[in-house]
Amino acid sequence: MTTSNLPIAVIGAGPVGLAAAAHLIARGVPVRVLEAGPTVGSHVRAWDHVRLFSPWEYDVDPMAREILLRHGWREPAGTAFPTGAELAAAYLEPLAATPELAPVIETGARVTAIGRLGVDKVGSRGRAERPFVLTIADADGGTRRALTRAVIDASGTWATQNPLGADGLPAAGEGEAADRIIRGIPDVAGRHRAEHRDRTTAVVGAGHSAATVLLDLARLADEAPDTRIVWVTRGADLARVFGGGTADQLAARGALGSRLRALVEGRRIELVAGFAVAGVHREGDRVVLEGRDAGGVRRLPAVDRIVVATGQRPDTGLTREIRVDLDPALESVRALGPMIDPNEHSCGSVRPHGHRELAHPEPGFYTVGIKSYGRAPNFLMLTGYEQVRSVVAALAGDLAAADDVRLVLPETGVCSLQPTDAAPSCCGSPPVAAPEACRTTGEAPAEPPAAGTSPCCGKAA
Repeated sequence: MTTSNLPIAVIGAGPVGLAAAAHLIARGVPVRVLEAGPTVGSHVRAWDHVRLFSPWEYDVDPMAREILLRHGWREPAGTAFPTGAELAAAYLEPLAATPELAPVIETGARVTAIGRLGVDKVGSRGRAERPFVLTIADADGGTRRALTRAVIDASGTWATQNPLGADGLPAAGEGEAADRIIRGIPDVAGRHRAEHRDRTTAVVGAGHSAATVLLDLARLADEAPDTRIVWVTRGADLARVFGGGTADQLAARGALGSRLRALVEGRRIELVAGFAVAGVHREGDRVVLEGRDAGGVRRLPAVDRIVVATGQRPDTGLTREIRVDLDPALESVRALGPMIDPNEHSCGSVRPHGHRELAHPEPGFYTVGIKSYGRAPNFLMLTGYEQVRSVVAALAGDLAAADDVRLVLPETGVCSLQPTDAAPSCCGSPPVAAPEACRTTGEAPAEPPAAGTSPCCGKAA
């Protein structure tokens, strides 16, 4: 069966998925965007109250901008910092409504499985010539199949939040305490305000999402002094989340860490560092976290609510019947693993990468966007936009453009931190004299800096 007349499927209508569609349309390649949620940007809307620490200039894909400007779009000021709601309303919705993109986007269409027509994962003969077959669950409960010639998976990871347990498994009693647990980034100043005002909230996690929640709770405590905040982290070294301060090229990201450090040092936030959560149990109307620290098994004082901000992981079940190559620890695209592994790197930046790194043993299948990072944090939309530009060029047969990968990411300043008891030197090495060590350019340096999941690459808070 010929596949040349079939569209390319883009899974997910978030910023990176819509950017992929824009590039495919610009090259005259048929495309179909399948979005599980009821609207474009469904994951973005889940944190619509959160203000990004990357300004508009980093949040709009160049090809998407071209399409929008043709239809009279008024681009937001590049130095302004949008919320998730503003990103959706001022960018994603107008882009999806353009005459170019509107006909190719289907919402309420959840892709649940990907395979090759007529052959399972084991079969190799003629595999690359067969179309992909996607199983799609519709909003009305029905299922159907669709054939495509290639697949770009930009489905993200927000829908698969990590559990509370420090070992990556649900903590004992986590299910029974579900009504006292909130995942992700609750709207403390808005719709979730009553749940936290004049109550004690434990925030578990040490990334930018946790930092955002902690700062929101601190602002609530300014108005309601009986509001108490407990911050529980598995690790004891918080240099990454405290960040590079004024040395961070994304000023809002640097300020986020600086404000958090000040709140901890001022004892407005009670920090419980080096605590590995193993269980959560009810104590009347409250809940108690149990786990281990350096002194052994320990129970923390009871709290009213627990916010689990321990990150996300990719849905690997989607690709069970195709041949993918994932990093065994991060579940990222394997080629990216060494660049973003937090076990090896606490600073640095991700070297330019494109279609070759994002491909899999299954010809025509690519993982892009934050899902390409697997469990690793700190992804910038800017990275995803360059990823899809390269992937689409490759699918269109323009290998020269596909291989001409250029990526410049804002520095965090973490690499220029001097070693202290609170913030050890970058990557465990002697302090770096200049922040250039964190810079990523279109050309990889002869001896690339330690690349990793530090805030050097960043993501929406």
